[in-house]
Amino acid sequence: MNQPLVHAVNVHKDFHGNEVLKGIDLDVNVGEVVCLLGPSGSGKTTFLRCINQLETIQGGRIYVDGVLAGYTEKNGKLYRLNDKLIAGQRREIGMVFQRFNLFPHMTARENVMEAPVKVKGVSKAEAGKRADELLARVGLEDRADHYPAQLSGGQQQRVAIARALAMQPKLMLFDEPTSALDPELVGEVLMVMKELAETGTTMIVVTHEMGFARDVADRVVFMDGGVVVEQGPPQEVINNPKHERTQSFLSRIRAEHEEYAEALAARAEAEAL
Repeated sequence: MNQPLVHAVNVHKDFHGNEVLKGIDLDVNVGEVVCLLGPSGSGKTTFLRCINQLETIQGGRIYVDGVLAGYTEKNGKLYRLNDKLIAGQRREIGMVFQRFNLFPHMTARENVMEAPVKVKGVSKAEAGKRADELLARVGLEDRADHYPAQLSGGQQQRVAIARALAMQPKLMLFDEPTSALDPELVGEVLMVMKELAETGTTMIVVTHEMGFARDVADRVVFMDGGVVVEQGPPQEVINNPKHERTQSFLSRIRAEHEEYAEALAARAEAEAL
């Protein structure tokens, strides 16, 4: 009854002989928000893509809501499911990418409606009503008839979140959802994600936004070199990291933030002259 929503056991993944995941163990409970932190190349995005079966694993197991993802197991051996069955499992998971990937020829409402109509067979009337509700939830009710080119990056990413929610997923995955945005647009996307967390949405978030991880995450997981180095409550991992690799990474992130703040202040001062 109390099984985790995501249960990853000894997950391995390599690309052309380069081992990217080296035995990841991770559980995520229903309603929990877990932030994955770590340097580029640490395996965070790859792990997320393995959960959603956009990548196949070479070893271990991933279970989502008690169901083995991507495979069936017989006599201790794994057999890959066919594409149709994998697509059926993937419907239960919403994913928001760095790039918004909206259909440019569709309005915001049409983008949100597309998957429920085409994949779930929901009527256009019902899908349209749900799309309007979701666009209102992400603060874009007045942009429903706008095309992606008419929206800012932050607005496009909020449409992408609404689109993922339209499938009523059990789990939401976010792969650095603010990294492609101008800094002044980051906050509007993080506010939507914070609201999702407050309403009990189960989320795994790959992010470099330390403030979001500290304020919203139930647990922070630091990855480096394809392994989980340490994990725990954000106050412990972010404010008092135990491992040298975590300490080094967080020091570098803080330094980058300070440099950026100084550059902003200098620009503001120059503009005021």
